[in-house]
Amino acid sequence: MTMRTGNGSWGTRARGIGLAAVRGLALALVTLPGALLGLTLALVSIALVPIGVGLVTTPWVLTGVRALADWRRVLAAEWGGVRIPSAYRPAPKDPNPWTRTFGLLRDPATWRDLRWLPVDMTAGFVTALLPAVLVFYPLEGLAVAAGLWRPLAETGGYWYGFVRVSDQASALAAGALAVALLGLAPLAPRLLTAHFRLTRTVLGAGQGELAERVRVLTETRRNAVDTSAAELRRIERDLHDGAQARLVAMGMDLGTIEMLLDKDPAQAKRLLAQARQSSADALTELRDLVRGIHPPVLAERGLGDAVRALALRMPVPTEVIVDLPGRADAPVESAAYFAVSEALTNAVKHSGADRIWIDLHHVKEGHAKEGAGMLRITVTDNGRGGAVIGAGSGLAGVERRLGTFDGVLAVSSPAGGPTMVTMEIPCV
Repeated sequence: MTMRTGNGSWGTRARGIGLAAVRGLALALVTLPGALLGLTLALVSIALVPIGVGLVTTPWVLTGVRALADWRRVLAAEWGGVRIPSAYRPAPKDPNPWTRTFGLLRDPATWRDLRWLPVDMTAGFVTALLPAVLVFYPLEGLAVAAGLWRPLAETGGYWYGFVRVSDQASALAAGALAVALLGLAPLAPRLLTAHFRLTRTVLGAGQGELAERVRVLTETRRNAVDTSAAELRRIERDLHDGAQARLVAMGMDLGTIEMLLDKDPAQAKRLLAQARQSSADALTELRDLVRGIHPPVLAERGLGDAVRALALRMPVPTEVIVDLPGRADAPVESAAYFAVSEALTNAVKHSGADRIWIDLHHVKEGHAKEGAGMLRITVTDNGRGGAVIGAGSGLAGVERRLGTFDGVLAVSSPAGGPTMVTMEIPCV
């Protein structure tokens, strides 16, 4: 039993060493050309920005560099167990090439990627290649010692490491060197991990960026707590002033009916009809209250149908386009629904629009894993324009609601219109 366990342990270690060598070799073959190409294109493209050509090419090149860096992050996690967080700012969606280019260049993570490329093609290349050298190069030395030295010596001499192989004695010396190198082969997995740790050192976010990230998350969490508390107070107030008051009045009417039932049947009948109407009104208010908490159509049929139902209740003709491959998580759907509701309310109250368009679709990011991406919602009206976040339009509340989910809000509303409100929420 012990013998089998030992063999199994050695077999597992051998597989780990061989796998690290193969992975290191694959990384080395991709690292040097990939990093060299990415750095060259990025430097040339940025240098061409002043003459206008770089404004078009730079976003594409930097997006490709981000994809390369994110691919390395995935490999670091899967092959080396090294987590490298991604701290990119959302890429600008503005069609203006100037805005997109300088939005990417203002991101500190962009320059961190560009610093990583020369490191990756030098020290990164070496640390990726070393595991393969420690495993595969000794095999060549053993083959030389076994007789391969003869045809190699006929070509005018052959160097294996620092040993010049020209006869059997020097071939055996090469074999001894190969055995020594093979003894270092168990270091291959550690060297591959060292490669990924070097990548994390260069690509990982700095303390300042992490502190900023913590600050943003703390602020959005506080906003979420404040919003939840305000929502709870609203529900309590609506229940107290609405349905509860009607139910209390209905209870009093029923008590009066009980006393008048024998004395004045006609008056009891009128009070009974009034109590029935009070119960119907209370039920209506409860339904409206529930719809304000979480609309039944949203829970049953999803965000697309819920927004369509919302559009049907608008006093302004509203067109809805939905292209969603499935359903998002319930909290994301709820946040998106009420954000759309608030945007529509603003459009109806303040824009003077006579037509509104809503577009909902899911966008997969270039570096995202399968299924990940953004829920993007656009609410456009043909009103007078001039909408500004924080100007009492309710858009500040929408921004806080989206911020809880790491979402963003962008408003384009020039004087004279049209107004376009774009909302993005990371989701599967």
